Amino acid sequence: MGQPCVSRVTQALGLGLLLAGCSASRIENGTFHSAKGYQVGLPRDGWRAEPGARVDLELARTAPPGGMLVDATCGGAALERPLAVLARHLTFGLTNRLTVESDTWTVGGRPAAHGVIRGRRDGVEVAVEAVVFKGERCVHDFLYVAPVDGFEAGRSDFRVFVESFAGDP
Repeated sequence: MGQPCVSRVTQALGLGLLLAGCSASRIENGTFHSAKGYQVGLPRDGWRAEPGARVDLELARTAPPGGMLVDATCGGAALERPLAVLARHLTFGLTNRLTVESDTWTVGGRPAAHGVIRGRRDGVEVAVEAVVFKGERCVHDFLYVAPVDGFEAGRSDFRVFVESFAGDP
């Protein structure tokens, strides 16, 4: 499967996120600085930022194909919702769902819902790893999507990406 399909999958799964502008966001020295007050380190070689993303930052890799994103929803009702509900919203659109993992991580000193779900999107079997947690001002979403046969190849990059989070306490 080519990269455009994975990009469509990350975009489709990201549609459930409440989006805000990030005109002052930037990438400097391998770190993404969000206008929303947080930073994440970019994964190692092979990942590139996708221009025109509808989330704070979307990354893609061609070989093996995969996509990652990070987004923050600041203020509003999202801060009041339970983590489990927020995590389910990240994988809307998947059919034939199978939960492979469901546990809790700690990100930025905060509890985070973590899950791995397999399913189908636009006729393609994919695996999705999702992490969501709440800061003082924002709900932070991380997502990794890849075809099932190449999914494991990007999981360590995703974990490093999530663990690099700094900012919104």
